[in-house]
Amino acid sequence: MVKGSVGRVLGDRAARLYLAGVVVSGFGSAGMWLVAGVWVKSLTGSDSLAALAVFAPWAPVLAGPTLGAVADRVRRGPLLVGVNLAMAALLPVLLLVDSPGRVWLLFTVLFLYGAAATVQDAAEAALLPGAVGAELLGDLNGLRLTAGEGMKLIAPLTGAALFTHAGAAPVVLLDAASFAVAAGLFARMRVREEPARARTSGTWEGARRLWRSARLRPLVAAGAVTMGLAGLNGAVAYAVVDDVLGRSPSYAGVLYAAQGAGSVVAGIAAGPLARRLGERGLVAAGVALFAAGAGGRALPYDATALVCGALVGAGLPWVLAGALTAVQRWTPGEVLGRTAATASTLLFVPNALALALGAGLVAVVDVRVLLPLVGAAGLLTALALALARPSAP
Repeated sequence: MVKGSVGRVLGDRAARLYLAGVVVSGFGSAGMWLVAGVWVKSLTGSDSLAALAVFAPWAPVLAGPTLGAVADRVRRGPLLVGVNLAMAALLPVLLLVDSPGRVWLLFTVLFLYGAAATVQDAAEAALLPGAVGAELLGDLNGLRLTAGEGMKLIAPLTGAALFTHAGAAPVVLLDAASFAVAAGLFARMRVREEPARARTSGTWEGARRLWRSARLRPLVAAGAVTMGLAGLNGAVAYAVVDDVLGRSPSYAGVLYAAQGAGSVVAGIAAGPLARRLGERGLVAAGVALFAAGAGGRALPYDATALVCGALVGAGLPWVLAGALTAVQRWTPGEVLGRTAATASTLLFVPNALALALGAGLVAVVDVRVLLPLVGAAGLLTALALALARPSAP
């Protein structure tokens, strides 16, 4: 079943080109985002500025509804190509950053980087239903998450190695080249889309669509709660390594690898499971897997920690793939860019806020108490979603 779904996606020319573009640009981006914090730290010696460098690309997600409106007011295919070409041209500016006094250039580019990514995500979400058809959406979204997680396992190590041995310039040029190649791949996609002038209505129409939809609102709400809980889970990673497992901080890399492996496998299975369970069932199953994994991390056993890391990694892609596929499937094309961007804001902002909250909570609450509470909240969320009355088509 899984093998057949992968074959169907790779057999579609538009889907194949899209995934290739995601892999290429994702490799450059994942490497660059890690190196940015290390780069700022090496230039300024400031931990707070290094943390700000990691946050800067995420900040534009807060403006998701507004940035997503761009994808509803111009042709999405050329927009996707243009955003990647613009980033390929902008990134070499970072070659000028060679002293603490020019770090502001890095922050500016990182912020624009995040804004471009938000616009690109909205354009992709709105473009794909017409490019590959509704029947492939679940499989394609699952494989997209698999590709993204796979790059997160490989690219940061590559970027760190390049930065250590040759400085920032090779990382910057590699990332710029990845955007240029992705633009070429996206340009080769054959896409049918309605004229941009047909896509009207206000910036906040996407938010209104989500709020009024009995089908989409519970999925996005459950996803937002889960991603908030995932932020708390992520914030206590080093406390788990130290206080629960009694290991050195470097062991966190092993746990992250287990989580990444779980995400890769789950992404491949997301499409077939969505067809069997529906988007609501897929999201509920993902929340339950995440909850079991998060709660189980309080147990002081290495094997349990690895299994629970894989469960967390497997659950989150199902939550995201189920919710975003439902948004794509049940939203009119003329407002899909805004609606998808709004959904992404609602899903990812709780994660960022909970990371900050968790950093404070772990100082006053024992992680062996906090994680079971996170797991219990996740299980209640999964149960509420599973038992909720299904909406009519």
